[in-house]
This record gives sequence, structure tokens and C-alpha cells, in this order.
Amino acid sequence: MTQTVLVTGAAAGLGNTIAAHLLKQGYQLVLTDVDLNRARQAADRLDDGQGRVLALGLDIRQPQDFTQALEATIERFGSLQVLVNNAALTLATPVMDIPVDEFDRVISTNLRGTFVGCQTMGRYFARQGYGRIVNLASLAGQNGGTASGAHYAASKGGILTLTKIFARELSKSGVTVNAIAPGPLDLPMVHALVPEEKMAGLLAMIPVGQLGEAEFVAQAVALLASEQASFVTGATWDINGGLFMR
Repeated sequence: MTQTVLVTGAAAGLGNTIAAHLLKQGYQLVLTDVDLNRARQAADRLDDGQGRVLALGLDIRQPQDFTQALEATIERFGSLQVLVNNAALTLATPVMDIPVDEFDRVISTNLRGTFVGCQTMGRYFARQGYGRIVNLASLAGQNGGTASGAHYAASKGGILTLTKIFARELSKSGVTVNAIAPGPLDLPMVHALVPEEKMAGLLAMIPVGQLGEAEFVAQAVALLASEQASFVTGATWDINGGLFMR
């Protein structure tokens, strides 16, 4: 049976790389973004003419958006097997300068959005007796942040905890829930956060001396999304060049 995956925040960046890789692996793809036009443009770039890509607008903070996305997915493809919670708001405001409303905006997007996705799709997967949820956390949630803000780091730390909670809750229903915690990747977002004049300093901090590859993260997502990944749940896979070692 051809499986279907829904990826949040997939119009650009890491989410788009993940979506493109999973499509190549044979999945039917539901490509979502808070901006529907961006989602449609990204879907048009990936679509191979076989009708395997559906673009949807999705505000991850809103339960009704996930419910509507699930209904649209079932209407188009018949079912859903995999959720990749990738969408996030990444800001690097110094901790003493973060306004409360900015803190709330990052937490509600990143942490609440992952919670709503896991809860809404987790219920559906549990009823089906099968599902895979992969949450994109971050090295920042483990070490307090290298170049990102305190609100971003706190939200990603919360995602690591939510991953364990949902994994425990859904494990007896054939549903696995795991996280991937990337370090700095060679993506436009990282280059926007770290000016060119500071990049050498960042690379000097990374034991392997280089930025990570988004494509490798996508391959790890595909592995956790596979049917063979039934014995991995509640785990966090570190892809950080040695910046955080257990």
C-alpha cells in the first residue's frame, strides 16, 4: 500500500527538503504551510504529474486546521500514515530583550503547534492501529541554543518532552513518536541567523568543523517514518556534528 505523509512548514527550508525526499521514496505527499500560496508554489515545483502531491494551508496552532487537513487528506488519498511536525518560528532575539508577546508567539507556534499535531493526528493513527510521528526538535532544546533565541530553545526542549509523552501514550496503538534534533544546517535560515563574519567562529565550535546537510536529516526522517521503525519510539536522534554528546 502506498503510504501518505503530511509535512508541516514544507514550503521552504528543511521542511521542503524532507517533503521532496519522502516524495522520492514513494510517499503520497501532503505539503502544508501557513501560507497556502507558498504551499501551492512548492507543490507545483515538486509535482511529477502523477497526482501524488496535495498542497494545503495549515496554521499549526489551530486544532481545526489539523482536523481540516486530515479530512482533506483522507478525501484525496484515502488515509494518512505519517506526520512530520517540522513547522517552527525561529528567532534569535537576545534573552533580556525578548518581549513577552514575542515569547508567547514562538512558544505557541513551536510547542503548541507540535502538541496539536501530535494530539489530532495521534488520535486518528490510534484508531487506525498504525502511525508514525516525527517531530523536528533542535540541538537548541538540549544545550540552550548556539545561535537561536531563548524562546526557540525553550520550545524545542518542550518538544523533546512532548515526544516522550505521546510515545508512551500511543505505543500500544501501533503508533511511534520520535524526534530529530539537528544542529546548525547548511540552510538559508542558519546563514540568516549567523552573519558571514561570524560563521568561522560557529564552525570552530562544531567538533566536525562543518554545517550539517538537510538531505541527511530528511533521510533520518524517512527511516523513522518507515514501517520497519516499530521498535523505535520516544527517542531523539542527534544530528549535530558533535556539539552535544550523550
